Amino acid sequence: MKRTLSGTKTIMGDKKMDQTQNQRPKVVAEIGCNHKGEMSIAYELIEAAKDSGAEVAKFQKRTNTELLTEEQYNAPHPNPNNSYGKTYGEHREFLEFDLSQHLLLKKKCDDVGIEYSTSVWDVTSAEELITIDPNFLKVPSACNTHFEMLEVLRDQYHGEIHLSLGMTDLKEENQIIEFFSHNNEVQRLTLYSCTSGYPVPAKDICLLEIKRLKDKYSNKVNAIGFSGHHTDTAIDLASVPLGVDWIERHFTLDRDWKGTDHSASLEPAGLKTLIKGLDLVSAALTYKETEILAIEIPQRDKLKYRK
Repeated sequence: MKRTLSGTKTIMGDKKMDQTQNQRPKVVAEIGCNHKGEMSIAYELIEAAKDSGAEVAKFQKRTNTELLTEEQYNAPHPNPNNSYGKTYGEHREFLEFDLSQHLLLKKKCDDVGIEYSTSVWDVTSAEELITIDPNFLKVPSACNTHFEMLEVLRDQYHGEIHLSLGMTDLKEENQIIEFFSHNNEVQRLTLYSCTSGYPVPAKDICLLEIKRLKDKYSNKVNAIGFSGHHTDTAIDLASVPLGVDWIERHFTLDRDWKGTDHSASLEPAGLKTLIKGLDLVSAALTYKETEILAIEIPQRDKLKYRK
């Protein structure tokens, strides 16, 4: 569902003003491959995401022999300390869940009351995950110009398509929008402002890209999101007044676990802090409904200077 600022009119004396009530952005707990290839840990992460207040628990799906060249598959992991196999291909296979396991993950999500989703990285994975029929599938920044895969999502899938714009130039961005404009499928698209790094320092997050995307595409696409790879939660709060509809954060049970994404992930306590902060900021982003609020009246009667 697209979340936008709903406008109402409030009369203040003879003066009218716009009253904007900002709804909290939906939060995606990006579990990805932080389950370390173990279903039991994946189940724990789903439960922790739900307990933290996230709306979505999201995973990843790759067909590694399709995604990687033979040379890439057989090469050593660039960071051997993070590897779960002798080669990069073996590492990726160790962390991969098959379609039957994704069905179990979706059932677990249904059982605990959180939405299931996943990122797809290749044509086969996209075709497989369409059969599960989640509400939305995600296109990671690395694959947003994989137009053969995008065609599968555009033409064979009927849910929402969420797409990150990390490491994407404006020419590529325009090509993506033009591609989904076929039969106006762009209306199913949610675009995420994103900087691809693990982790990303504050100076490289470029939060105002959210405003650029809102200004340029809010009348075309379904929604605008923010996918953060930083380590704190304060920056996410600043995205709320910019009108962001979705916030995606990597999620783990332990940031010290072996793997690339853990260090740029939030643990359950951090995700709870984030969501509590989003609730508070969203509740505070209003104009006054009346010139003097009800909460102010006792203080006005007691303290206000009068001649």
